[in-house]
Amino acid sequence: MLIAEGLRGRRREDYVLSVKFGTLRDPAMGFVGYDGRPEAVKNFLAYSLKRLGVEYVDIYRPARLDPAVPIEDTVGAIADMVGKGYVRAIGLSEVGAQTVRRAAAVHPISDLQIEYSLVMRMIESEILPACRELGVGITAYGVLARGLISGHWSKDRASERDFRAFSPRFAGENLDHNLALVEALRQVAEARGLSVAAAAVAWVPSRRGTTSCRWSARASAANGPSRAPPTRCGSARRTWPRSNRRRPRARPRASAIPRRRWRISTARNGGEFSG
Repeated sequence: MLIAEGLRGRRREDYVLSVKFGTLRDPAMGFVGYDGRPEAVKNFLAYSLKRLGVEYVDIYRPARLDPAVPIEDTVGAIADMVGKGYVRAIGLSEVGAQTVRRAAAVHPISDLQIEYSLVMRMIESEILPACRELGVGITAYGVLARGLISGHWSKDRASERDFRAFSPRFAGENLDHNLALVEALRQVAEARGLSVAAAAVAWVPSRRGTTSCRWSARASAANGPSRAPPTRCGSARRTWPRSNRRRPRARPRASAIPRRRWRISTARNGGEFSG
């Protein structure tokens, strides 16, 4: 309802609406699985259109892969909705390279939403090359590595009870190693008049194939990127559907993010990998 209220009175062509579906919850909002069956795809979409008060969504994507349903069936059902005008483009979330290829064989895929940052670069081995080959954009989330490279994280905050309390990258020797990387990034950023967060965010759209990125701030703008050079990133998603390529896309300032001088290693993640 909050989203629907925020859209009230705005012209439909003035925003891009990306919707995830498929996550199943119990009455206590506990996670119970995913549903990617074709009939469920259409059912989820029907309720989303009604709740949002719109006639179509720009990008529709399964929140995760349903292991019991072939991705071809899920994407095929969304493609049917594209044909009927209820969806403009199809996206994916948190899947590997082979799944992207199988999905793209059924219908063109607009973008893949997946974690990617200066220090969390697991997608570069297989997923990013496959997306580049297929023309699938990367919508990067976690561009501040869940706050790790925001420039504000410290060992004193280890008691905070959220995702980071259970993430190996924020624990023990991994955290010591990763905070040392943040200090190296701080030197690079300050030499360019940037905050740590701004430098980390600016790096992401410099990678070919990355079309947009996301970050979150819990309290205020002071915790988010500041003094950042112009990029295609933002706190709101701005991935345009494949069917609407006429919208202008700002380019990052090349001088602000010279690739050859960025020597920050990857973070230690304790085997944690999404995708």
